[in-house]
Amino acid sequence: MADGTKMVFLGFGKYVRSDRIYALEPLAGGERGGGQRTRVWVEGIPEAVIASRSERAILADMGVLPPRAKPAAQEENLF
Repeated sequence: MADGTKMVFLGFGKYVRSDRIYALEPLAGGERGGGQRTRVWVEGIPEAVIASRSERAILADMGVLPPRAKPAAQEENLF
């Protein structure tokens, strides 16, 4: 986007503008299943959108949290 707004991938083929997301809620254990992980409230959409990604991953894509560091590669032969 020309104004620098990021598109955030929610999974299930869904993308939303990062500046339109106003709330994230992780789904409780009984509500999860079939890849469903997070409710995402988006300005202009009356119902929450279900995302297959964690709230932390979505926040990282929005630029709110830094992405998690990848662990360093380890040697296969320890001895």
